[in-house]
Amino acid sequence: MKTHEFTIIASGLDPETEGYEDRFFEAGCDDSTLSFQKGVIIVEFSREAVSFSKAVSSAYEDVSRAGAKVERVEPDHLVSLSDIAERSGLTRQAISLYTRAERSSGFPNPVARVTSNSPLWDWLEVTEWLHAHAKIDREAVVNARIVKEANRFLELHDGQADNFTRRLEMLEAA
Repeated sequence: MKTHEFTIIASGLDPETEGYEDRFFEAGCDDSTLSFQKGVIIVEFSREAVSFSKAVSSAYEDVSRAGAKVERVEPDHLVSLSDIAERSGLTRQAISLYTRAERSSGFPNPVARVTSNSPLWDWLEVTEWLHAHAKIDREAVVNARIVKEANRFLELHDGQADNFTRRLEMLEAA
């Protein structure tokens, strides 16, 4: 088994309630760190599982069992130049050269804040490009796809657990 690190953002429980942490521990979140920031519950996992999709889906089930509503999975799919460098293990300068087509062509275009000094890219698109240029492994692409699709599923189905696990496992198998 491998240890997978990710975060679930949740809502619906008051951290001031007695036994708040115990609810998560008893629901199976004993491999996580809880915090409450900016009005949401942050559940940071370091979960052992045979695959990333199984780690995320079992964490989703555990957080739901604790009585919280899963809002999203992080790390976020929108990334800055610094985020790309950190996640890929490449330098910020190298990423900047890729974005300006000075080192290679075809780097994805920003998808948000395109006209600002701090544009954002879609992490899945970036991982696909970096993998195609042998800069990161396939696992990074699969994990990016799982997080993006998990969040899309959560947004479209508003907390309905039906097919969540099956959908994530299909992505990993593809």
